Parts: sequence; C-alpha cells; structure tokens
Amino acid sequence: MKPGLPTAMERPHFIGIGGAGMSGIAKILAQRGGKVAGSDARGDSETAEALRAHGVTVHGGHAADHLAADSTCVVVSSAIRADNPELARAAELGIPVVHRSDALAALMDGLRPIAVAGTHGKTTTTSMLAVSLSALGLNPSYAIGGDLDAPGSNAHHGEGDIFVAEADESDRTFHKYTPQVAIILNAELDHHANYASIEEIYESFETFVGKVVPGGTLVVAHGQEGAAEIARRVAGRDGLTVVTYGEEEGADIRITKITPRGLTSEVTVVLDGRMLTFTVSVPGRHYAHNAVAALAAGVALGIPAHNLASALGKYTGVKRRLQLKGEAAGVQVIDSYAHHPTEMNADLEAIRGAAGDSRILVVFQPHLFSRTQELGKEMGQALALADASVVLDIYPAREDPIPGVTSDIIIAAARAAGADVTAEHDKAAVADVIAGMAKPGDLVLTMGAGDVTDLGPAILARLSS
Repeated sequence: MKPGLPTAMERPHFIGIGGAGMSGIAKILAQRGGKVAGSDARGDSETAEALRAHGVTVHGGHAADHLAADSTCVVVSSAIRADNPELARAAELGIPVVHRSDALAALMDGLRPIAVAGTHGKTTTTSMLAVSLSALGLNPSYAIGGDLDAPGSNAHHGEGDIFVAEADESDRTFHKYTPQVAIILNAELDHHANYASIEEIYESFETFVGKVVPGGTLVVAHGQEGAAEIARRVAGRDGLTVVTYGEEEGADIRITKITPRGLTSEVTVVLDGRMLTFTVSVPGRHYAHNAVAALAAGVALGIPAHNLASALGKYTGVKRRLQLKGEAAGVQVIDSYAHHPTEMNADLEAIRGAAGDSRILVVFQPHLFSRTQELGKEMGQALALADASVVLDIYPAREDPIPGVTSDIIIAAARAAGADVTAEHDKAAVADVIAGMAKPGDLVLTMGAGDVTDLGPAILARLSS
C-alpha cells in the first residue's frame, strides 16, 4: 500500500524542521515523493544531515529568502513564534500555513492509525509498537517524538496499512487525529501554559477519545487515577471498545508480575484467561506498563498476542529514555528525558532497582519556567531518590522567564527532602564537577528535556582523562 502525498503538500517548507515531531513528518513526506525543504536553528545537526540524505533541503537559521516562492505550504509547530521571518514571508506570498498536527493527520488518512497519548511514556510506547510491528513484518509507518537509535530514525513510511503516531496532548493538537486505536497511558496536570486545571486536561482527553473511529478501541491504564477517570467518563459510548491494563484487580489485561533482571524486566500478564510472559529490554515498572499498553493496542488490531509479546522483546530502548551513553573509569553514564516529577521518579526507581549497591548521581536540567513554577517542589523531592545531584539553570525552550522562578525552587525542595544537591550555573563546568564526585561503580544520569543530553559525552571524556 502506497498512500500518496496529501493535497497541497507536494512542496512543503518546514519552519523548525529539526524538531523531533517536525523532522519525522518531513522524512515521511520525502519518502512519499515530496520535494521537502525547511529551516532550523541548527542547520548542521545530525538530524539535518539525516534529512538531507533523503533529499530534503535544510537551511541553517531562519530567513525570509529560505522560503521558495513555489512552496505549496508552510508547516509549523506550536513552538514557532508569530514574528518568524519565514512565516511573515509566507503571508506575503499567500502560501497556506499548516500546523504540524494537520500534516500528521493527513499522513494517516486511509490507514489504520494507533495514536499514543498520555502525560508520560508516549515516545517509549510508540517506539515499542513501531519496533515490534516491524519485527513481525507488518512494515508500519510511524512518527515518534524521539530517535530509536540513529539520527532520523524517528519516522518511517511503511508499505503496511498501520500508522503508529505519538499524539501530543500538550497543545490539544491530538484532537486532529481519528485513530482506530487510541492509547491513554496517564493523565496528570502538566503543560501549564495551555491547561489551567486537571479538569481541562480531562476534557481535552475526552475530546481525543471522541475522535476514535466507530468500532475503534481505547486502551487505557487501569491503575492510573487520571486515565481511570477518563475511562469512567467515556464508558458506554456507542461504537467504542474500552480495554484496560494494569496490576490491579479488574484490569482487562492484568499484569501479575514484573521481575527485574538487571537492565531488563520479565513481565507476566493474563489476557483472555491465558498467561503470557515476555521480556522488556529496558528496566523499571513504568516501561513494563508501556509494553503492556503496546501489547493491548496490537491485539486490538487483530495481531496475535503471543506473536506481539515475542516481538516486543526486540525493543531495546530509544534515545534519551534511560539510554546508556557509555562507561569510563568504571562509571556508567545514562541519559534520561525525564522532566516531570512522575517521570523522574519512575526513571530513578528503575535505575535504583538495577543499580544494586551502586551510587546514583544525577545532573538535572529543569525544563520550562511554567513547569518549574508549578512542579518545582515535586521535582526536588524526586531528586531525593538519588545519592547526589547537580541542578542546572532552567532550560527555557519556547518560554520567556517568569520573575522569581529559578532552579532555586527545586534545590530548596530537594534539600528539605534530605537530598545532597549542588547548584551549577555553568553547564560547561558540569563534567569537571561530576568527575570530582564520581567513583568506580557509580551511575550518572543526565536528566531533562533540554540540552542536558549533550553533557553525556563530555562527562565520559572527562572521566577518561
């Protein structure tokens, strides 16, 4: 099956083409035969080079003359500011502007989509589905918010009829999708720039569920309070099958056992009265639950459970999700994308379970002023699970500073919880700081959604020297 190019996307121009979501859509359009171009602040990044290998034109920086006059549309994400010069040029030329979510929705048209939503775990669960369905020879298309391994591995145009997509609830754009199977991993108050209350979060997820095609399936976590609330609200809707999973009694797919085995886990579930045991090649309870959500979604599309369970063992992780960056001087350096307290707790508990008697040292970079303002105390409390932490300044991403909101909120809460915390305002000094702290056998986690990931190689090099 070869879906064609969506209408008016034969020659798209992407503003911010190097972003995780944008680059994936650009790659798929190029694989479908589109003449794709775009710009990014980092025109020399590995992602940009991976796109160029697919024939995509990538300009470094943003300038009006980067936009070709014959472009059929301009694709933007919610992070693109209104004063972007290429956006202004598009208005002058009368070129239509398409949001990233609309472009992704168009790519799914005519296929059987699985849309993965939830405050935490979307990238991992989407990746598990992409890898396992590919291992079964189903050749799905997929768009993931992170690379599987090599740069540019976050998306693929497949010949099969399944499309697996990470569905971003942060700006409500996941309302654009009409999946055959929707997954809700959890629902917590986050994305404070767009949601003022947990009730708004619930209402947004209800709208998402309302987009599931008639006869479709909602896969939802049974034991997670927010997800369970959404399941209660949509129960009984005509044409919707609800499948729950979790460790608690009453789950349709019940997890009966999770056995840690170093940096892997063995998971046992009961499905339709039959016991099934399989391996998850990443540590921790959180990732085991993600794997079971993926299993449930595949079964909802008619894939035999035992085949899918075996294929899930082929998943060995995704970049930035407890990714081992290397080892030097007896110290392992692991990268974690965790930036919300729930994610931080999950990753630190997973590593604690795998570390044995080893010390865990964390380099944490808070992400967004708004998130720090609302959840900084809980972030600090999560850091108490580490043996010692270094906390950097807030990574602003798309936000302007908020007066009085700094990393000191996190540091104060961490120290109040008994944590050993060091403040470091100079990111370039972190490698030396960690080298002075680390001992053979320690595990170092670089943690956060910003550019803290860049510190892993620097820490390894410093330890080696």
